[in-house]
Amino acid sequence: MLFSSSVFLFLFLPGVLIVYYLLLRPWRQAQNIFLLLASLVFYAWGEPWFVLVMMLSIAVNYGFGLWVDRDGRRGGARLPVVLAVLFNLGILFVFKYLTFTLSILNRLGAAFVIPGIELPIGISFFTFQALSYVLDVKRGRGQVQRSPLKVGLYISFFPQLIAGPIVKYETVADQIDHRRETWEDFSAGCARFIVGLGKKVLLSNQLALVADRAFLLEGADKLTTSFAWLGALCYTLQIYYDFSGYSDMAIGLGKLFGFHFLENFQYPYLSQSVTEFWRRWHISLSTWFRDYVYFPLGGSRVSSRGKHIRNLFVVWLLTGIWHGANWTFLAWGLFYFVLLVLEKYGHLGRGWPEVCRWLFTFLMVNFAWVVFRADGLGAAAGYLGAMLGRGAGLWSGETGLFLRENWMVLLAGAVFAVPVAPWLRDRAAKWKSPVLDVGYALLAAAVFLVSASFIIKGTYNPFIYFNF
Repeated sequence: MLFSSSVFLFLFLPGVLIVYYLLLRPWRQAQNIFLLLASLVFYAWGEPWFVLVMMLSIAVNYGFGLWVDRDGRRGGARLPVVLAVLFNLGILFVFKYLTFTLSILNRLGAAFVIPGIELPIGISFFTFQALSYVLDVKRGRGQVQRSPLKVGLYISFFPQLIAGPIVKYETVADQIDHRRETWEDFSAGCARFIVGLGKKVLLSNQLALVADRAFLLEGADKLTTSFAWLGALCYTLQIYYDFSGYSDMAIGLGKLFGFHFLENFQYPYLSQSVTEFWRRWHISLSTWFRDYVYFPLGGSRVSSRGKHIRNLFVVWLLTGIWHGANWTFLAWGLFYFVLLVLEKYGHLGRGWPEVCRWLFTFLMVNFAWVVFRADGLGAAAGYLGAMLGRGAGLWSGETGLFLRENWMVLLAGAVFAVPVAPWLRDRAAKWKSPVLDVGYALLAAAVFLVSASFIIKGTYNPFIYFNF
C-alpha cells in the first residue's frame, strides 16, 4: 500500500486513527496490538505472502533478543549475536542476491538453475531494523522486550516499514510503552505528512516523467548532451523529493501516534563535500552503518591509514550492495569510497572557494545518480558520455519541449531543495499573527487537495526506495 494512494489516504489511515483514538484510547497495550495488526495488513495489502517473511523475522529476532539478554547477563552473548547476523543477512541474501550470485557463477561455467524469486518490498529496511533490535539489546541501548508483539510492532510499524527511515531500536525502545500523544504532535504530524505528500506527488512524480524519458534514450547515439543533463538533473531532484517526501510522511505519521523518529534528510544538495553530503542524505542508513559496522571495525581511530581506508572500503562496499543486486550499485558505492578517500587523504577540495566546493560536490553527486539510475554499467557509461559531449549532438527539440513544459516544476524543485520553507516559518513565528496561522492551514489544505486530485486521476506514482 502506498502512502500516496487513495486507499491509504481515505480508507486505511482514517480507519486506523478512529480505532486508535476513539475506541482504544484508554488502553496502551490494546493500541499497540492494534497498530501491529494494522501494520501487517498494510504490508500484506499488495503481496500477502511476503508478510510471512516478516513474521518469521519478527519471531526469530524476538528469540535472539531473549537469548542475547540472558547470555549478556552471564557475561557474554557472542554466539546469539553471530547467529542473528547470519540469519538476517541470510534472509536478505536469499531474496535479494541469490539469483544475481547464481547468474554470475553460471557465467563462470556453473550450471545452476536460476529460481524465480520475487523481492519483498522494503526487505532491506525491516531486516536492518530487526538486526538493530538484537544489537541494541546486546549493547545495552534498549531493554529486551518480553512480549513478541512489541518486537513485532517495532519491526513492522507501518509509517517507516517499507522505505524508512531506518529506526534504530534505541531510538524508540521507551516509546513503545511510554509515548505521549499530544495535539501539538498530531497537528505537526499532519502538516509534515502533507509536506511529504506534496514533495512526492507534485514534484517527484512530475520530474520522473522527464528523467524516465532521458534514461530511456541512454544510448549515446540517441541522447543529446542537453537532454542528458536535463534528465540527470531531473533524476537528482526526483530521487531527493521521492525519498525525502516519503521520510517526511513517515515522520509525520509517527507523530500522529506519539512516536518520534529522527530526521533522515538535511538539505543534502547544499553540501560542500561528499563527507557532508552523507551527513545530510539518508541519515538513518549512514548512522546505521556507522554504529554497527564502521565503529566496531575501529572507525577512524585505528593505528594506520591503511586500516582506516579498509574500514571506509567495507562500509561503502556494503552500502552499495545494500541498495540492490546490480553492478551499478556496487560501482556507485565504490565511487563514493574513492571520493571520500581523496577528501580525507588527498586534500580534495581543501582551500577551494565555497562555491567551487559546492559545485564540484553537486556534480559528483549528479554523476553518481546517473550510475545509480542506469540499467547497467554500459548504459551508465553511455549516458555519462552523452553528458560529456559524446552524444547525438548538443541540443534537440525534445530538450526545448520538456523545458517549456516543466520549467515551473524544475524551478520549484531547485527552490525547495534549499531551506526556504524553514526560513519563512522562522520569520512568520516572530510575527505571531493568527492570519499567518490561517494562511498556513489553507496552504496545507490546498497542497493536500491538489495532491489528492493527482492521486485520484491515477497519475504516475512509483516509489524508488520500495525496491530496496
